[in-house]
This record gives sequence, structure tokens and C-alpha cells, in this order.
Amino acid sequence: MSEEIWRWDVVRIAKAVAKREISAREAVASCVERMHAVNPALNAVTMDLSAQALVGADALDAAIARGESPGPLAGVPVTIKQNIDQAGCSTNNGVVAWEKIVATADSPVVANWKAAGALVIGRTNSPAFSLRWNTDNDLFGQTYNPWSREHTPGGSSGGASACVAAGIGPLAHGNDLGGSVRYPAYACGIVGLRPSFGRVPAYNPTSPAERPMCTQIMSVQGPLARTVADIRLALAAMARRDARDPWWVGAPLEGPPLVKPIRVAVITNSADLGDAPQHPDVLAAVRKAASALAEAGYIVEEVKTPGFTEAAKLWGVLLGNEIRTLMLKTIDELGDADAKKSVGAMIEGEPVLSVEQYMNMIADRTRIVRKWFLFLENYPLVLSPISSEPPFKHGFDTQGTPRMQEVLRAQTPQAALPLLGLPGIAVPTSIANGLPMGVQIIGPRFREDLCLDAAAAIEKRAGVFTPIDPR
Repeated sequence: MSEEIWRWDVVRIAKAVAKREISAREAVASCVERMHAVNPALNAVTMDLSAQALVGADALDAAIARGESPGPLAGVPVTIKQNIDQAGCSTNNGVVAWEKIVATADSPVVANWKAAGALVIGRTNSPAFSLRWNTDNDLFGQTYNPWSREHTPGGSSGGASACVAAGIGPLAHGNDLGGSVRYPAYACGIVGLRPSFGRVPAYNPTSPAERPMCTQIMSVQGPLARTVADIRLALAAMARRDARDPWWVGAPLEGPPLVKPIRVAVITNSADLGDAPQHPDVLAAVRKAASALAEAGYIVEEVKTPGFTEAAKLWGVLLGNEIRTLMLKTIDELGDADAKKSVGAMIEGEPVLSVEQYMNMIADRTRIVRKWFLFLENYPLVLSPISSEPPFKHGFDTQGTPRMQEVLRAQTPQAALPLLGLPGIAVPTSIANGLPMGVQIIGPRFREDLCLDAAAAIEKRAGVFTPIDPR
């Protein structure tokens, strides 16, 4: 081989395995060797599944030799976040008391990727309860960013993003309730997609009860990878119907073509971004992405939008009240000290709602969503920061309520999308002061294809920044 297979992207591995240019065993063995070499420095993989992945690779190679179709993700080594069910594995979600909860069936995402030919080589770290933008817990400890041990790899899919950036696997699973796919992608210099609500089926058989309503309609499953083409392929495999999720919608992955040139609205106004001051490196990334889109033939304009501030504030109020009412007792009883600090500071500033107020605010969500749907009729794409600050240093979310309020303002572009139910993709643009920078592209519901096309135009100019060796 002219280069190690672990450096290959998803599309290349899948094509090579399907054509028998390489074996699935070779692909898995290369990524497993990389995992064993770099994971000690990252603490991204918390459960090594290499033995069963190699068995699966041999079975796949035999099936291909018999002339059977291997699937679109043929032989691709992948990782799965430890907060969703995978048969025979602990669904611990970073909580010590949940370590012995072992799934007997796969969640829809795991089942769909396996059916597509992917081979799971490991489970990835998440913060306790998956409720932080940093990945650390008492069960497995801190996950480190391959770019800098001082800075967060993001959360809650921080283990997933660190794996992809460091070459442990070209594709990882994540989920996003308030930025948990997009922020880790940003922090680690990779691509991460938050699909539309209803696009990808989700269900954990081990869950003792259904999730609260706002969590149900705001949390989605999404892929992380190094290239936009890989995300496109992964989404198609991930989005297959599963009857266990009644929210799933069988919308086409490719929508009707739009009249070109497509208009892109750019958001840089602090008032629309939670009133957070925008770091110069953040604004430079947005300008670079805007220039790339303009060169690709898009009409790029800074115009008045509905903004993210109102949606993000409602996200905080609704989620804060659900956590306080239905989850806080469990967090206080079972959570580690930093999880308690972070979640406590996050919800401390949110008002306590009566049942009537909660119902009225749920209803008001429709008004905000309608404003955005109408805006996207004229500007089908929106370009914005992912965060108002470069990736944070470790400990940023455990320094008390005043600092958490700053963090929440900075993360406004992430918090707005779950409330709106819109797709958003994080794509890297550059390196600034040794850290990756990136932007977010947002589109209409079920038009991930438009987001992916625009992200590909940015990637074509900016390039691909990973895999890298841990620093």
C-alpha cells in the first residue's frame, strides 16, 4: 500500500472492499492498529470491539467472494457512541451506576450501519448523561482533542470526533440535542451533520421510559467523518426506516432542484447570535466560507434573518425545565461532580415554569419555526458560526454560573437548531493558532442535500485537515 488504509476515507474503503481490491479484514486491521497506537493518548474509545470486528470482516469478505452485495459501507470501520444500544455492549452514557446496563438488541442506527456493511471497532466516550459540551466522566475520564491536550474535543460526541480526527476510524456515530455532533466536529476539525428531526430513526431498547417530549423532538442521530462525501454516504445508510421510531419520516434524500444561483444568508451580527462577541478567528472562518460559496456560484448576502437568539433562549427554557423536573434527581444521585456543576449552572438561570407556561411555550415554538420556514423560502441556506469562540479549554463548563452564561451565549448557533428541527452541517475552514476553525450551514427541513452541496463547495477550497497524530 502506498499509504496506510486508516488514512483512507469512507468512500474509498467501501469501493475498494466491494471491488476486492482490499479485504474488509485489511481495512479493520489497519484502523484497529491505529486505535491501539493513539487511543492511549486520547481516551476516545472506551470499549475495544476489534476482535468481533475482525470476525465480522472475515464473514463479509466471504460473502463478497460468493458474489453477494456487501452494502454501501462495505468493510468500513466505524465507532458507536456509548449512549445508544448495541447488542452485547454497555449503554452506560458515561455514568458509573449504569456500567452494567447491557443491551440485548441494536438501536436503529447500529442496525442500519451494520446492514450497510459497516464494522464496529469500538464504543466512544461521552460525558455523564451526554449533557455537556466537554467529554469527561468518572467512569472513563477525560477525552483529549488530537489538536491540543489543553482544549476540549467537544461534547457530548467528543470521543467520536477525536476518533475520526486521529484516524482511529473514518466514520463515527454521534447524536445532537444542543450541538453534540456539530461542536465536536468544530473542535476537532472534521465534518459533522445534524440531520433534520425525523430523518434518522432512534430508539434505545434499554431505556426504562420514553424521553421527555422536548428531548424527543430536539435530539437527533448524526454522522461524523473527515469529508462531506463520507457524510453523504453515511447519512443514506443511517436513515433507513425502523418501525420502532414513530417520528421517522421517509422523505427523499435528494429534494427537487432549486433555481440557481442559490441564495445564502450570512449571520455574523452578535444580536442574532445570543449577543455574544464574535472572536476574530470565528469571523474570519465565516468570511472564508462565504468567499468559497460565492466562488462556487452561490449568492452570498448578509441580510436580516430571524436570528438564533430567540430560538436558543426557548431551547434553554424548555430543556432546562425538563431536566429540572424529570432528570435532575437522577443527575444529583448518580452524576459525577463535574456533571452536577455543569448541568446545575446550565439550568440555574432558567425560570421555573408552571404547567400552563410550559404548554404556552411549547405552542410558541411553532411561531418561531414558522418564521424560519418562511425565511428559508427566499434564502434556502444560512451560513453562520458554530460557536462565537474558538474551542474552549478543559474546565470551561465547571467554573460557575457567570462563565456558563458566557458559554451558552457563545453556543447560541448550536442551541437554536434543535428547537427549529432543521438540518445543520459543521465543516472545517482553516487552522488558527493551532486549532481548527469551521462554520455551520443550515437548510430547510429534509434538505440535507443542499447543506451537503454547500459544505462540499467550502471543503473544495479549504481542504481536509485530518487525520492527524495526537499533539
